Amino acid sequence: MNNTGEKITIVDYGMGNIRSVQRKFLELGYQAESVDNYEAVMKAEKLVLPGVGHFANGVKNLKSRGLWDAVNEKVIDQKTPVLGICLGLQLMAKHSEEGDVEGFGWLDAEVVHFDVKDKLKFKVPHIGWNSAIASKTNAFTKDLNPENLYYFVHSYHLVCRIEAEILGVTNYEYDFHSIAGRDHIIGVQFHPEKSHEAANDLINKFALFKRV
Repeated sequence: MNNTGEKITIVDYGMGNIRSVQRKFLELGYQAESVDNYEAVMKAEKLVLPGVGHFANGVKNLKSRGLWDAVNEKVIDQKTPVLGICLGLQLMAKHSEEGDVEGFGWLDAEVVHFDVKDKLKFKVPHIGWNSAIASKTNAFTKDLNPENLYYFVHSYHLVCRIEAEILGVTNYEYDFHSIAGRDHIIGVQFHPEKSHEAANDLINKFALFKRV
């Protein structure tokens, strides 16, 4: 087992693929647990915010379960490293068109619906395998293989307003921001837990990430 001295804590707010995310970390040799309460989140040393589904429902679930303030405090006040997956990435934005709801606001970004012109060739939702090309090198995207393919399932995507927060882009008729973050915060629009070996390097970098 990889022993980083830190557990990976996966926030379970009732929005999707918690078990498959946990299984992925376990397969790579890390300690990983899913939690659904304030006290457990506050003990976390590394957080994963997964999610599948509607943005507004994600916000509602986090708040109704008493997890919103805990996650925000850990990430902003305590600088706990966090990985957002799919909806988890989108929740890091300031606002989403999906439900017209505010997110955590960790990233200066908006979540918008795909605006494809060729609706026959580019179906929405965007489902299937696609690349994510690093646009900025940091601790998470260093040596990211541009030939890797990752699994996507989404109808909305991030639009970052600050160039420094754009870490990777994917093309689906047009380029959209598929990896974003800053400092100890990183989010990916694709599903690393469903992307086989392609995402292992990124997961390892997050699991082994050390705060400066």
